[in-house]
Order: sequence, then structure tokens, then C-alpha cells
Amino acid sequence: MFNIFRRKSEKGKATEPIEEKVEEEIVSEEEILKELALEEEILEEEAEKLEEEELKPEKVLKPEKEKPASSNKWRMGLSRTRTSFWGRIGDLIGRKTKIDPELLEEMEEILIQSDVGVETTLKIISDVRERVKREKLEGEPGSLIQLLKDEMMAILGTEKQNIDVDTHKPFIIMVLGVNGTGKTTTIAKLASKFRNENKKVILAAADTFRAAAVDQLEIWSQRVGGLDFIKHQEGSDPAAVAFDAIQAAVARKSDVVIIDTAGRLHTKKNLMEELKKIKRVADKALPGAPHEILLVLDATTGQNAISQVRLFKEAVEVSGIVLTKLDGTAKGGIVIAIKGEFDIPVKLVGVGEKLDDLEEFSPKEFVDALFE
Repeated sequence: MFNIFRRKSEKGKATEPIEEKVEEEIVSEEEILKELALEEEILEEEAEKLEEEELKPEKVLKPEKEKPASSNKWRMGLSRTRTSFWGRIGDLIGRKTKIDPELLEEMEEILIQSDVGVETTLKIISDVRERVKREKLEGEPGSLIQLLKDEMMAILGTEKQNIDVDTHKPFIIMVLGVNGTGKTTTIAKLASKFRNENKKVILAAADTFRAAAVDQLEIWSQRVGGLDFIKHQEGSDPAAVAFDAIQAAVARKSDVVIIDTAGRLHTKKNLMEELKKIKRVADKALPGAPHEILLVLDATTGQNAISQVRLFKEAVEVSGIVLTKLDGTAKGGIVIAIKGEFDIPVKLVGVGEKLDDLEEFSPKEFVDALFE
């Protein structure tokens, strides 16, 4: 591409046109890969800063002296989602005198914006439309509240989710999740929960690739107290750490082993291969292990969490979801989207910053809290 302009002399007279050639920048594949590597390094540094911030003395999670009722925690934890979701749904229904296509279309938009997901939303609206027609509810827009609750319960199920560690001894839990989702804190909360149930717990530091990961997990194990901790040198084989932890649990007659895993970007194929290997080795160390594979997701990331579920699910058989920071988002509908699209239950949710703010997921309490 050429730019042609006239250069003036000091006396103001124009000289001959000068052609300035502007060469197009050609970006090589190697430069792109370098850029991606730099981006990953920046993201991992940010994640490490988040973890380090959580480990500061003033940020240490402590159990509340008087633990509020579970239902109260749900109400508090879902306050932002409830304000956004129920506020808009209530306002919509209050403005209508009948259930018509326009109302259902607006409701569909609200559900999608609340991160319920397109496919799941379309199913909910389709089922609601059929029930309105079948039960002749066109003149009763107020009935939509119960219809929505029914459809959400149909997707989520009616039983409260829990992790029954008494089904195997030792019970092996493998914890997955990208950096920055709150995975380390979640492991600490889980360990504290089991310790409070008088279980003997071992933590296995199988995230051997990240410099601070082992140290951070060990600090949490000390602060929770009463935990055994298995680690290897930085850069060692993660599967070997898992194997040794399971062997130690058998020898020491421990009740629970929680295996931390690497949390690099979920688009990295080698990470998924490492997770597969850990799962295979765990099964060799103790046939049937791991008994639970939990994927930790940050609720505030919305639909990005869906892509994480899809990729991790392709690598290993994720048996349950731990949804963190649910109290920090207005898009709690992601709970419904995950169950609707993947049929993987949300088993635990983080509804606060305290050590005991990790709740077993109750579909009924969740749905009721949305519509209060």
C-alpha cells in the first residue's frame, strides 16, 4: 500500500511526490504461539496472586461461632441472583393479564440472561407452553411461577446432593478445576467438613507443575489441622503423588483422600492427559478409585463454566460439580444449565467466605430461594 503526499520546501514550494511504502505486518505461527504462551503465563500469575491473597492472615477462613440455618444461607448466597431473576420475572408477570407468546418470549430472554443456557431455556419454555395449553391456564399469568418452579425441579431433581464417604474406606476424591476458580479453598473447606465429621483425612498435592500450589495446599492443611499431607518434589509425576497418598491411606486406615490436581488452562491437551493418567493410577492403587471426581467451577464466569465442564468431561468422568462464588453473581441460573445440558449434578456450592460456607446442594432450597 502506498501513500502519496507532497513535501514542501522551507520556502513553501512543493517538491516531487514522495512514495512511502507501508509494509503489511505478517504474523507468523511461531509469533502467535509465543503470544498465547505469554497470555497463559499472565493468567497463571493472576491466579497465583488470587491464591496468595486468600492465604493472608486477614483472609483466613474461619468457621462461624453461630452457624445460620441452611435455608438462611441459601437466601443470603442467592441474593444477587434472586434480585436479578425474580425481580424481572415478577415485574413481567405483574404487567400481564394473560399468558401469550409475547410474555413467554420475554420470559425466555430473562432465563437466558440469567445463564440458564439456551438449550435448557428452550426446553423449559416449551414444557411451560404445553402445560399452559393442556391445563387451560392462558388467563392466569400468576400460575407461571409454580410452572417454572416445577420445570426447574424436574431438571435438578428432588433429592439433596451429598458425598457419602462411608461407602468406601478409604474414600478417594479427585478435585479438578482451572486456576482461579477457588479450587484450593474448596479443598480446605471439604477437608474441614470431613474433619468435623471425625474423619481421618489425607490431602495429596498432585498439582506438581505450579511452584506455589504445593505450598498453598500445605498451608491450608496446617490451618484446618489434623490432616495428613502427601507431597513430592516440584515437577514430579502427579500420578505418583496420588498413588502414594492412596497407599498411605490404606496403611494408616484413613477415611478420606482428597487429591488436588493441576489447574492450567483447560484448553491444554497435555493437562487432560495427566488427569486421565491420575485416574488410571488411582484405580490401580485401589480398584474403583477415585470414587468421586469433582469439578470446581467459578459461578461468576457464567457460560465459560459450560465450556470447562464440556472439556473436563471429555477427559474424565466428572461425577459432580462444586460451584464457588455463587454469592458473588447475579447469574445463578448456571446451576440449572449444567444439570440440564450435561446431567451432572451440582453437589456442593460456595455461598460465602467462611470455612463452613460450603453447602450440600439442595434443589428445593435453591429453587425456593430464587422465587422468594
